[in-house]
Amino acid sequence: MSNTLKTVAIVSAVAAAMTAHTTTTASAASKEKCYGVSLAGENDCAAGPGTTCAGTSVTDYQGNAWTLVDAGTCESIDLPKMADGTDRQGSLEALDRDLPA
Repeated sequence: MSNTLKTVAIVSAVAAAMTAHTTTTASAASKEKCYGVSLAGENDCAAGPGTTCAGTSVTDYQGNAWTLVDAGTCESIDLPKMADGTDRQGSLEALDRDLPA
């Protein structure tokens, strides 16, 4: 293989790796933690004391468990009303509602 072909192959590999890294970083940057929107066992993390993290919430819409959502959508996610008829809304901070008994 000629030196020119080797150089082109190396440059192509580096460019592909940089593109993949940029895409991953941009994807992660467009997400945010949203508390109180996940179903039981489907949270990404922060389900409170005594838990090991992802998938540990035990209550639907548990206020201290978060899920990654598209940035800017957390507080507008359509959720069912609470048992008393009060609207339920996602939050960028942990909530004191729907916690396990």
